[in-house]
Amino acid sequence: MKYTNKKDQSNIRRLTLIFSLIVLAVLIVVLGLSSLAAFILIEVGVISPEEGIGTSHIILFMAISSVALGTIISIIASKMILSPLNMVTSKIKSLANGNFGTRVDFDEIVSRMPSFLELSTVFNKLSEELQNTEMLRSDFINNFSHEFKTPIVSIAGFAKLLKKGNLTEEQKEQYITAIEEESMRLSYMATNVLNLTRIENQSILSDVTEFNVSEQIRSCILLLEPKWSKKKLDFQFELDEYTLVASEELLKQVWINLIDNAIKFSNDSGTISINAIEKKNALSISITNYGFDIPKEAIPKLFNKFYQADASHSTEGNGVGLAIVKKIVDLHNGSIKATSENLAVTLTVTMPKNIY
Repeated sequence: MKYTNKKDQSNIRRLTLIFSLIVLAVLIVVLGLSSLAAFILIEVGVISPEEGIGTSHIILFMAISSVALGTIISIIASKMILSPLNMVTSKIKSLANGNFGTRVDFDEIVSRMPSFLELSTVFNKLSEELQNTEMLRSDFINNFSHEFKTPIVSIAGFAKLLKKGNLTEEQKEQYITAIEEESMRLSYMATNVLNLTRIENQSILSDVTEFNVSEQIRSCILLLEPKWSKKKLDFQFELDEYTLVASEELLKQVWINLIDNAIKFSNDSGTISINAIEKKNALSISITNYGFDIPKEAIPKLFNKFYQADASHSTEGNGVGLAIVKKIVDLHNGSIKATSENLAVTLTVTMPKNIY
């Protein structure tokens, strides 16, 4: 919905008029009471009117002074207080219309007031966050469209080749395998986006049970065997048998996403390390892959929706997996952090042993 300038101007004029009338009325009442007090003091003889000046003249003078002073003060007050508020109202409407580059910048006098300073800081922070989210959303749409289109084109191309015939059995097997892989890639992307939507709308946990989380992680590694076998990766474990009270289904998504992420960003013939540290009421599990570092400025953004640390987008992914992990961990009152140094990236999930 777009706001018209005429409507904005009408609302601003109405607000200014109302505020001015309120200030004027208050001043008239105050000075009116002062006039009444002066009248009473004159009547009782505390104040003696000068020769040629009666009581009515004094009261009339004070009434006129009240109106004049009230008008002047109301105009000044409306400019000092309502002008910044009118400006903020205009900026909010601009923001609502999708202009996320909108910022509030008060003049030097107004910006010294703590309330207005806090208002401008909060508003500008909100605008910046919305602008960043919009940029990420736009990048996601472009990247996801590309990622989605690529396997579709591949599937269509291999299907056409199979339809033509005159292929060796080896070629047929190769094309069918490619179609299968690209289909699974499409399925994985669609599933991740649907999972993110579902989890974002979830506020409470269901199906909470006690289970062996170590066994669950090993099962997730087996599920991803085709991927890590293709890159000839090895796993190093420091993982005893641990149990958690949590949602088994949701935590399975956490380990699958984290291990899959480690596989994608590991060098061929490399190693992935999985370590666990048990604390009194919590369990920390770290998954480390080797091969490159993440820039320090990128680490806080890793768990944002649609964000990809690899700006070239040369690796698979659409920036959804880690957002899913973060949401699931938060639902369990846990935490997740990322560290990167010496060509190694470690993601550490800390979960309470019992969420109750």
